[in-house]
Amino acid sequence: MTFAEADDAPSILFINQHYWPDLASTAQHLTDLAEYLAEQGVDVHVLCSRGHYLSGAMEVPAEETRNGVHIHRVRATAFGRNTILGRITDYASFYSSTLARVLAGPAYDYIVTLTTPPLLPLVGTIARRVRGQAYGVWSMDLHPDAEVATGMLEDDGVPARLLHALNDVGYRNADFVVDLGTYMKRRIRRKNVPDDRLHTIPVWNKKEEIAPIEHDENPLRSELGLNDKFVVMYSGNAGRAHRFEEVLATMKRLDGHPDIEFVFVGEGPQKDRIETFADRHGLSNFRYLPYFPREDLKYSLPMADVHLMTLREEMAGIAVPGKLYGIMAAGRPALMVGPEASESGETIQNANAGRVVDPVQDTDPTQKLHDILLSLYRDDALRTELGRNGREAFLEHFEREVCCRKWASLFGRRLNGGAEVGASPQKEAVVGS
Repeated sequence: MTFAEADDAPSILFINQHYWPDLASTAQHLTDLAEYLAEQGVDVHVLCSRGHYLSGAMEVPAEETRNGVHIHRVRATAFGRNTILGRITDYASFYSSTLARVLAGPAYDYIVTLTTPPLLPLVGTIARRVRGQAYGVWSMDLHPDAEVATGMLEDDGVPARLLHALNDVGYRNADFVVDLGTYMKRRIRRKNVPDDRLHTIPVWNKKEEIAPIEHDENPLRSELGLNDKFVVMYSGNAGRAHRFEEVLATMKRLDGHPDIEFVFVGEGPQKDRIETFADRHGLSNFRYLPYFPREDLKYSLPMADVHLMTLREEMAGIAVPGKLYGIMAAGRPALMVGPEASESGETIQNANAGRVVDPVQDTDPTQKLHDILLSLYRDDALRTELGRNGREAFLEHFEREVCCRKWASLFGRRLNGGAEVGASPQKEAVVGS
């Protein structure tokens, strides 16, 4: 059955700083889920800001309905992500505007807070205590764990301890918490969240949006002059959670190779560092491109022969790079520099969808990365096999319909007396602990 067939369609309010038409990862996934639930008959509302993830400014209406989702945008500062002070100011103004709207607005069957900005689950906690509002948390990443892991905060300092305490309250008081994988679940358990409130649902891509495309059928390769190149791509945010030492060293070692080109796509705090390294060493095998619109990902991701992704060891379980699922959807091998013991590392290895270079476990990670890249360059059959494996695993576990169905089933169990919603009866409703 669907929610539309129920006697009384439930109402759900999602809260996140970003939503369509923003290109932030959380905005794209929230848009997918909200529109899926609206198709199932849920009365879906989204509370977000008018600011843009990168630039800060975005011309959008305060209220609109799109694809069945009622979008409510609050006024907040829009300094963007260029400075820490600007980000903190944007966060604070969004908190105050959001909390005022939640406490003065209508009640919902559920409020679901994401984790951008940090400590957003506290809005749910306050709404529960003031007006008895039920709420859940969609844990896209963990704060201040991320700030501690990247050296922005001292773990034993007063700010970090205060933020940990506040964040833990937001998680512990939630009716349910959706995490992105086993390693994140372990960290959330340490906040004393009971297992029966924890549910693992990964993020996703759409099978119709990203699919394998042969190079000679991809207009972007010719447009960018890459027809004769072996493209090693890093696509997405170059953030503080990522490490690039081995990647940059390998780029330098392979400079001058007639076929291999390193293509970075996106933005992020480490973009300047990467470009400065390339300029300082005069690399001829490197280019940095801006983000492509979401509708062009169907060409940009399959444009690569191999995709790079990276993660700092300390970030395992704190952040789960969603870019892996786009790589798998595109049918390309994933080459990860980061911990084997992480959601991404285990997904790649279990699916045999690529290779993992672990800088902590491997004696010479730069040499290993260099050797793997050359072996993939020389072995078309191996690249095809790894890409095919990734695509198959994506369709089974990380496709939008598969993951959103689990969300619908989670709400169905909580709101419809255990009835599954938006899923076939033989399917497992919710991914548990």
